[in-house]
Amino acid sequence: MIRPRHRSSAGSGVPSPAGQVPSDRRIPVERARQHGPRPFRRPTMPYAHTLALTLAIASGSAHAMSDAALADIVGQRLTGDRTGACMAVAVVENGSVARTFQCADPKDVARIGPDTAFEIGSVSKTMTAALLADLIGQGKGSLDDPLSAWLPPGTKLPDYQGKPILLRHIVTHTSGLPSLPTRMGAPDMTDPYAKLDEAVLLASLGDVVLTAAPGTKFEYSNFASMVLSYAVARRAGTDMETLLKQRLFAPLGMQHAYLNAAPADVRAAVGHTPNGRPTSAWHFQTNLAGVGGVRATLDDMVRYVQGELGTETTSISPALQRSQQKVSDAPPMAMNWMLMPVAGRTVHVHEGGTGGFSSFVSFDREKRRGVVILSDTTWNSIGSLGSLGLHLVDASFPLGEPRRDIPADGTLLDALVGEYQLIGGMKMSVRRKGDALEIQPAGQGTYLMGYDSAGDFYPRDFDAVLRPQRGANGHGFIWMQMGAAVPATRIDNATTKPAFAVEPATLREYEGEYPLVPGFGLSVKVQGDALTVQGTGQPALPVQAVERDVFVMEAVGAEIRFERDAGGKVIALALKQAGQTLRGEKQ
Repeated sequence: MIRPRHRSSAGSGVPSPAGQVPSDRRIPVERARQHGPRPFRRPTMPYAHTLALTLAIASGSAHAMSDAALADIVGQRLTGDRTGACMAVAVVENGSVARTFQCADPKDVARIGPDTAFEIGSVSKTMTAALLADLIGQGKGSLDDPLSAWLPPGTKLPDYQGKPILLRHIVTHTSGLPSLPTRMGAPDMTDPYAKLDEAVLLASLGDVVLTAAPGTKFEYSNFASMVLSYAVARRAGTDMETLLKQRLFAPLGMQHAYLNAAPADVRAAVGHTPNGRPTSAWHFQTNLAGVGGVRATLDDMVRYVQGELGTETTSISPALQRSQQKVSDAPPMAMNWMLMPVAGRTVHVHEGGTGGFSSFVSFDREKRRGVVILSDTTWNSIGSLGSLGLHLVDASFPLGEPRRDIPADGTLLDALVGEYQLIGGMKMSVRRKGDALEIQPAGQGTYLMGYDSAGDFYPRDFDAVLRPQRGANGHGFIWMQMGAAVPATRIDNATTKPAFAVEPATLREYEGEYPLVPGFGLSVKVQGDALTVQGTGQPALPVQAVERDVFVMEAVGAEIRFERDAGGKVIALALKQAGQTLRGEKQ
């Protein structure tokens, strides 16, 4: 963990586990490789900590959404949320646009408006991809160019057994470059990229040793994307801000989008952590800002989505279309766009996050529909904007509910008390303080924890989550911060509970099919003397009982709770995973 440099009303800090530093939005594939398989999973998409499901969803309504209908949906998810977030949301559909500006607390609505520019984070990468596609269309390069050809002569780059990094590897996050440059040093956690310059970025390339051939392994890399931003600006012969304005923003009518030079009539939104505290903006050197430095209003992003949908033909239209074409299959990606299967169609999706902002952008060219969500609060540690964003993509995705601050059950508090070690070395004490928990990372102060209706504990002083994980022998937790999800192991030699025994006849009562959402359900069967659960299209996994009608799947951090009617017959189950719950009735 890295100790925060300072604490003030302008930003709250906390140590980042295992020496991690903020790396903007990562995606589930990366985490699966770091922390083991998660067989209950959605199609790969650029958000953190999504509920792991594979969904095949139905088509939505043919009618365009109204402002009022959109406001109602956003209000259901946001009003009363303990983050205090404000959001600007738009749905582009059949040539019309529905918009709404809302806050968790309605009294805060003046924080945002049509003139407010938000940090869009990693959605900026899709814009850099469009500029790359534009240069390719001008005959100035190819996706099969080696990265070295776009950098200054003499720049030292890694290869793997003579196989170089190509541009196509950069835009699909298969270059093999790590998440962050090696020579960043210890950044200010409230503005981590501000001091990173071009020379340090390029020098860091020489430190990397590839462990696999480029193109063979997915690893989300802000490092690689910063190099691409620099390379695109260099090949274009201008700086990234000028390039974006001339080749992308101006043709699409994105009049208020910018990197570092804000138009006079734009109001920069103030970012917030998920405990409602203002935090500083993030800054990037201009030619590196294609990784995550674009700021834009809601209407700017509406015009961007309309451009991607081909609503009007402009000078950048051929490049946008080129950037939308599939480049890799594992995971399915275009040029910096994740490709999500939806009822036989393909939806392009990307999400972004900085220290105080989150964003979600998608478009479906076949349905002529797009979604934009801009939040003045970072949702990195609490599952991102995925539930609202996906529900707006198609209503069969569960919307989710606001996270409300509630009291924690005393039994759970007592079960979590103990001494832990996070993977990576950091030790942490968890203690009970009245009706709450407090934590103390080794060598640091104590932090009081809140508890929310999604079942997560969270520090009231900084942005992180302590997510309880129930196992067959007791409780542990996952520590979630700055895009990392780090398991904690109990080291206090506490007495573990014996496994809960269930009679074979009782196990058979649970057998059945439990649809959860369209296209995805759980099949529960007895195999030998164990109960197994199988998600649609995925392998069956054994589950262990922890009490009557309650089972856990420790490998994927899931809990399954069966429901009975008044006569004692099993009628339904609830799957709880990653802070979300889905219920399915027995068929």
